[in-house]
Amino acid sequence: MNPQPSKPVRKDARDNRDRILSVARAELAVSATASLSAIARKAGVGIGTLYRHFPTREALIMELYRHDLQHLIDLAPELLAAHPPLEALRRWFDEVARYGRLKFGVSEIIHAATGGGADDPMYGPFVHAISVLLDAGAADGTVKPGIDPEDVLLQLSVLWRIDPARGDAGARAARILGLIVDGLRAV
Repeated sequence: MNPQPSKPVRKDARDNRDRILSVARAELAVSATASLSAIARKAGVGIGTLYRHFPTREALIMELYRHDLQHLIDLAPELLAAHPPLEALRRWFDEVARYGRLKFGVSEIIHAATGGGADDPMYGPFVHAISVLLDAGAADGTVKPGIDPEDVLLQLSVLWRIDPARGDAGARAARILGLIVDGLRAV
């Protein structure tokens, strides 16, 4: 039996969905407890429209998570094409840190929804992006060879623990990333 072809999504529905995601990203970065009704209002849609796209708060957060992680995954080869490997790695880490500030208040929801990462379809591609950056640095001699990308991911996971409300959150993330990069750098 052939599955029914999915109906194309109307442009206005896509636009509404994109606006909801954009507003939700901004609102959740300010407060992890931002209400869905406030997000809908600021996106210029009714709460029913928001729920048609995202039936639960968790569904909205997980879609933001998938979208943002895909951006980071896609960014790795773009940075390598534009910068030397060690600089590309550092710039990518900076983006990961920026994402970590956005993820701070909702990390428990993501952790629960992905089985602590065990059921996360984004895990493999994200680790691969790290591997691509590490391999390029090892090939040009700026990064130690043989580094396990999952070890690097564990180091980066501290970024989601930095409270963005702290006045020095950005500086703290930069210091931590400096330590990580220094540890990866070929001597």
